Amino acid sequence: MANPELDILRFQSITSVLRTEIEHLVLSGSFRSGDRLNENALAARFNVSRGPIREACRALAETGLLELIPNRGVFVRTVTRDEAGQLYDLRAGLFGLAARLASMRVSDDDFAALDDLLERMEVAAGQSIDRYYPLNLQFHQKILALSGNDRLIDECKGLIKELHLFRARGLLQGGGLAVSNAEHRTIVDALRTRNEVASFEAAYRHVQNAKARMLAVDEAGGFAALQDDGHSRIAVGSS
Repeated sequence: MANPELDILRFQSITSVLRTEIEHLVLSGSFRSGDRLNENALAARFNVSRGPIREACRALAETGLLELIPNRGVFVRTVTRDEAGQLYDLRAGLFGLAARLASMRVSDDDFAALDDLLERMEVAAGQSIDRYYPLNLQFHQKILALSGNDRLIDECKGLIKELHLFRARGLLQGGGLAVSNAEHRTIVDALRTRNEVASFEAAYRHVQNAKARMLAVDEAGGFAALQDDGHSRIAVGSS
């Protein structure tokens, strides 16, 4: 006997899984900024009908990763220079707030974990951005987790996804990876003082400096050139 409620639950479950899978394809660079997603090809790839694919894409469009264009289809969103700057400003304030909240909660064990990340990033900075960048993400995620504010964490994660490419490439500007990690050390030093204002300012400045590096990338040749260099085909991303 048909059970409409069970069918709805199955559809929602499939859509949720597909949303995660498609998001991974976008953030891993399988699709470039501006690429059109073929619903039929995705349906065949995941062995599902087009309905759940369409719903998953609609959900990802609401997060800012995809764009639905009437009569044309679904595309990986292209973040403009101005949009990226605005996202960085927003992220700077949120990450500063995360550090301020973290300064009141951070423990000795947390400092040990942060110091370990700093040392590993120091080594990775002399190797390649591919080794450095995942550790860089872990560091920012650790600060966010220490804030203890779930809504703040969710908002920052959304911004990170939208600015992923610009952050990764911007790290190579203005002194490179070593400069980025020096800023990380400044944040941890501020946290050690338990000073809320100093912690906020250190984290806020770090993201604003990342914004400046991103702008330097744009001035040096634009985001489109970076997306075509074959090194890191990530369509959208963080600070």
